[in-house]
Amino acid sequence: MLQSIRDGSRSWGAKIIIGLMVAAMALFGVESLFSVFGSDPNEVASVNGEPIMRQDVELGVQRALRSGQVPPEQERALRNDMLDQLITQTLLTQYAEDGGFHVSDAQLDQMIVSLPEFHDQDGRFSAELFRNRLAGAGYTPLSFREELRVDIKRQHLQQGLAFSDFSLPSEEQRLADLQRQQRDFRYVMLNAEDVEIDVNVTDEQMQAYYDANQSRFERPEQVRVEYVLIDRQAMADDVEVDEQALREAWREQNQSADRRVSHIMVTFGDERIREEAEALASEALASLEEGESFADTAARYSDDTASAEDGGDLGVISRGFFGDAFDEAAFSLGVGETSQLVEMDGAFHILRVTELAGPSFEEQRDALAQDVALSSVNDEFNEQVQRLIDESFAADDLQSVADDLGLTLERTEWIARGEGEGVLSEPGVLDEAFSADVLEEGYNSEVIELDNDRRLVLRVAEHRDATVLPLEAVREEVEQAVAAQQRQEALQAQAAELIASLREGESVELEWLEANDVSRQSDTTLPQSLVGEVFRMPRPDEGESVYRAVNMPQGVAVVALDDVSAGEVDEQMTAFVAQMAEQLRAQSVIQGLIDDLRSEAEIER
Repeated sequence: MLQSIRDGSRSWGAKIIIGLMVAAMALFGVESLFSVFGSDPNEVASVNGEPIMRQDVELGVQRALRSGQVPPEQERALRNDMLDQLITQTLLTQYAEDGGFHVSDAQLDQMIVSLPEFHDQDGRFSAELFRNRLAGAGYTPLSFREELRVDIKRQHLQQGLAFSDFSLPSEEQRLADLQRQQRDFRYVMLNAEDVEIDVNVTDEQMQAYYDANQSRFERPEQVRVEYVLIDRQAMADDVEVDEQALREAWREQNQSADRRVSHIMVTFGDERIREEAEALASEALASLEEGESFADTAARYSDDTASAEDGGDLGVISRGFFGDAFDEAAFSLGVGETSQLVEMDGAFHILRVTELAGPSFEEQRDALAQDVALSSVNDEFNEQVQRLIDESFAADDLQSVADDLGLTLERTEWIARGEGEGVLSEPGVLDEAFSADVLEEGYNSEVIELDNDRRLVLRVAEHRDATVLPLEAVREEVEQAVAAQQRQEALQAQAAELIASLREGESVELEWLEANDVSRQSDTTLPQSLVGEVFRMPRPDEGESVYRAVNMPQGVAVVALDDVSAGEVDEQMTAFVAQMAEQLRAQSVIQGLIDDLRSEAEIER
């Protein structure tokens, strides 16, 4: 019924795990996944006392940008949309919980084991894959279950509302009939070149237009802002990282990565005593050190005959498969390195890592260089931030702070609430500029944490109140608007004369353009505003035409509707229209609830 809801319910695992992991790692670094974004992140809104954090908004923004769903130039608008979305989600969650929605542990278990993100190559749930993917995304099984529980509550609420409304078969049939209906019509476009128009804008007309449209000429409250920014990424760009540091970082980063391991196993117990097994394993290790291939040595010495036939290969191993002793040895080795003897489970093992199940060093070089550079400036960044906190609090300006810290003082032109660009467009930043302490008292703002790598302090340099601009300041704009209005009125008058003549049956010389078999869904080059008006016109009598003037952006169209036909029956289209009707009904019900919740909620942003 509501396909978007059903699709969303099928992708819970990917949405919660993969989306958060990619966005969080890209935006805040690996440490953010485990630190819950620091101890005291900035709050950009609250919903009935429940906070929404700046980093939550930024996560959603970066996830959308990196997915390609939103072009980068729309980033500013996206932040406001993302904050609205988080407010809506919080309202729905609160409503579901207040209403006693419950998700049992058994339901959660069933949902988790059905998510394809946790299935192995055979399509079965893998507990090891489950743990590894959660760990990679910064989740514990418990925290993931709680987030999934909240999401399911919200989805069940929306599904319940969606299924509470329905369409009657007669309504669906009527909608299908209207949808496939076709219309034949003629039209001619009138523009300013087709009529003699004496445009004469008087002062009285300008004053009247200005008085009637003052909202068009309002200038909102505005400020000029000064700000300084400390950017860890920019600091890291100036750092040169040597090859050895990159290699060490790669080894450390891949220390827990899955890896392909080969082994030689010499057992003891029934057939040989421990000392004999140790001596035989030491002999095998000596053969390897003398240059014998691992495959040949495994074939001669290993009691694991199944893997020995394949050169000792055990396949790709994750931590926890074979116990702590095995992990300690296998995950301390680089590719091509061989362990010493490892004793476990009644056997001595010799391990060799043959490959890592992940990107190569060269593939990770750029990301490693950035991570190492960022790590190297951590202390300097933290020191700079502390100095910014101390000095901006006491300073009567920002220029001296910028000079002392070696920062650039940035200045803006006049901007209103919600109009900031770049860092000033991020949630809550301009709110600081319009806060009482900064705007009215003239203080520097507190240090604003934009994300894990950026800190900003701003100050209002100038302020001007909202006002209606005087007529003289917008005279040219008003004159152009009145002239355009006069031209449009003249075209409307000419169209009315033409239609009156056509209705009287008089012969009128017009160069009609024809449009036949046009439906609401036709793939046509005709303006949609024109097609829309044609489908609002009443059905003509047999052999007659119905006429209408349609205002267009650059003129007026005179339309003659000649015929309305039923169109061909299309079962697929009929089913589609029925589905769309129910979807629109469901969306209307859900939106009605959201609007009601918003009207009753205490929302601060």
